[in-house]
Amino acid sequence: MIALLELVATVIQLYMWLIIIQVILSWLVAFNVVNTSNRFIYLVGDFLYRVTEPALGPIRRFLPNLGGIDLSPLVLILLLAFLQNLLRYDIGPALLS
Repeated sequence: MIALLELVATVIQLYMWLIIIQVILSWLVAFNVVNTSNRFIYLVGDFLYRVTEPALGPIRRFLPNLGGIDLSPLVLILLLAFLQNLLRYDIGPALLS
């Protein structure tokens, strides 16, 4: 059972990295460092958007509009870190006892 919890914690960690990469790519596109007319950049951006938007969309509905600042990735990363710590330090040891 511990192996399953570690697998879930690893998947959460990978998802957090996908969110960070998506944020950085969106900044690079916004500042015209990379161009979405490049097919590879477009495919990577589209993949990251499709993977992260189902989790970020509901958070954006609850957060107030701060102009051009989107805090939903930060909120999602904090929630995922909380869930990951909950799995590793509370649920995992409880299963061993």
